[in-house]
Parts: sequence; structure tokens; C-alpha cells
Amino acid sequence: MSDDFIHTRIWREDPEADNPFATRAAYCHGYDVFGEMLGKARWVEMLYLLFRGEAPSNTEANLLEALAVALANPGPRAPSVHAAMCGGTAGSPAASALMAALAVGAGNLSGGREVRLAMEAWATCGVDLEVWRNRLAAPAAAEPISPWPSPEHPPGFDPHGISTATPVRQTLACFADLSPGRCLPWLAGSRVSLEEAAGHPLALSGIVAAAFVDLGFAPEQGEMLHLMLCLPGAAAHALEQWQYGHRKFPFFTIDFDDNAADSAKEST
Repeated sequence: MSDDFIHTRIWREDPEADNPFATRAAYCHGYDVFGEMLGKARWVEMLYLLFRGEAPSNTEANLLEALAVALANPGPRAPSVHAAMCGGTAGSPAASALMAALAVGAGNLSGGREVRLAMEAWATCGVDLEVWRNRLAAPAAAEPISPWPSPEHPPGFDPHGISTATPVRQTLACFADLSPGRCLPWLAGSRVSLEEAAGHPLALSGIVAAAFVDLGFAPEQGEMLHLMLCLPGAAAHALEQWQYGHRKFPFFTIDFDDNAADSAKEST
């Protein structure tokens, strides 16, 4: 047998006595997944363990679960869900619909990249209002080497909003009560001042970023989790649209002119 092995701190597998290629026990950061966690641990506890390397407290698990509910379905107007619906309408395979949602939902407008940038802002500004005001007053600097364009609005704020949307205010109030950290409670008390400094109302992405920071996730982890947690709604809407077909696509009406189609055939 080769002495080579998979280098990972996350996962360890012990083989069966009669088959070195079959797993007898699997451990995630030291926890026996199938022998101890299965049937007892919540899904969000497994997520936290995978990314953080330690089990969450009840408070941390409750906040992450509320976060998962808030992100589960961004709604059909969200670009990521819209992209998945287009795939469903066209009869694309399941993987194609989800990849479309990931690709469109990765960017600087309510996407994973915006969440990451907002988390980086929290790392720099913390809960200092004056530091936030200075940051929001200065245009975002372009990264030296990056495939991403410079943000066109302060990350975490709604560039098209008029006032803070009701679900945003409801989410912030809920998360602030659940949070084990400082960012969400401070954001709830400083929201109006931050919105004035940004010139835009707070967006859900800004609350999500603060929640990930309070849970101890790094910006790159928050970006990844945001992409993952938004997929259920994209999947459900893609399947629904696959059943409806293109004639019931909810954003516009398509009229087919049979006479025009026949004329086109005759002219070829």
C-alpha cells in the first residue's frame, strides 16, 4: 500500500477491517459523524463545524439557522434565482440551473462578492461610527490585481432603495436579538446614521455580512456560505418554472405569431 494520504484537517476516515477502501468511521474535526452526530446534530451545526472547526454554541447555531432561513429564497426577482428560472424554463439539467444561480449570484450586487466586501469593511471599521463614516465617504479603491470590477455602491447597502425595506428591518431586529457578537446589535442601533453616511438604505447583504462576522467566519467563508445558503430557493423556482414552461415565465409575455413563422419558412 502507498504511504500517500489526503491532506486535510477537516476529515478523517478509519477503514473497515476487511476492506481498506470502505469507511468504518468518519470524523469531522474529531467528531464521529455517523456514530455520534447523526440524528442528534442540526444541519447548521454541521455547517459551522465544517467551516469553523469547532462545534457552535446554542446561540451561534440559532443565529446561523435564522440566517439560513433568511437566505433560503432570495425570491424570483433576485438575479441568481432569475437565472435558475431561465434554466428551468429552457429545460436545462438541474446542475445547469444551479450553476447559473451561482454564477449570477456571485457578484457585487446582492451576491457573494458583496457579502465578502462588506465583511472586510466590518473587519476594518468594527463598531466605530466615525471610521464607518470616513470609509463610506471615500470611493472604493480598485484592488491591484482582481477579476472583479470596483463596486459601484457601498457594499451592504441598496443602491436602488428609497427607504429601508420591511424585511431588512425585520431581519436586523431578529438577528440582533440572537447575536452572540457586537456587530449586529450595534448595527441595529446605528443603522440610520450609517444609511445617512452611505446615501443608501441598508440591504440584506449588509446584515448577512454582520451576522457572519458575529459568528466568527472569515470573509472568504462568508462568501462561500452565502452562495450555498441561497441555492434552495433557486432550485425550487427552477423546478417550478420547468413545470410551467416558457409561456408562463413571470417577467414578460411572449407572443408567437404563427403567420410570421410560416412566412419565414416559406422565404427560406
